[in-house]
Amino acid sequence: MLLYIHGFNSSSLSDKAQQTKAYFAEHHADERLEIPQLPSTPQDAVALLTQRVTAAVAAGEPLRFIGSSLGGYFASYLAEQYGGKAVLINPAVKPYELFKDYLGEQINPYTGEHYQIVAEHQQQLLRFDTPIIFNPDRFFVLLQSGDEVLDYQQAMHKYHCCRMLVEAGGNHSFDGFEHQLADVCRFLGLS
Repeated sequence: MLLYIHGFNSSSLSDKAQQTKAYFAEHHADERLEIPQLPSTPQDAVALLTQRVTAAVAAGEPLRFIGSSLGGYFASYLAEQYGGKAVLINPAVKPYELFKDYLGEQINPYTGEHYQIVAEHQQQLLRFDTPIIFNPDRFFVLLQSGDEVLDYQQAMHKYHCCRMLVEAGGNHSFDGFEHQLADVCRFLGLS
């Protein structure tokens, strides 16, 4: 199973999720790809992801993750907890610190969902932190220095011992992600 995990205020309909879906339909149609729409609270999001992961483990399926931004933070937690390989795209490193800037009402631009970010969500995010990467061979990190949302240097520091691609320029969405999918699949063990 490959689990694609979207970021904060994003969706299973995001460009990267849809690019991944199209690539898998063409090149890996026999591979089970799941792109769930995550609940807006961190605790509920991880509960949903954990349910998908434990079902895959029970079925004897290998675990593979692609996580973007906050999805990269969740993918790090899942790969460290349950095994499997993870590709992280401009991952959030300390989202519990960033959430203080988003307290209050939010509207997901993809789904139109209205929801509240509260201080408790920062504590929920802290529960899923992986301050030290114990299994660096499980990670491939894609970063662009032009990320306007997250400081890419935080991810460079945290994942310094992991396979990493750092491109100058770009943005938080990771310009040209579709051109990385062949290499992403090779890393995940899909030829």
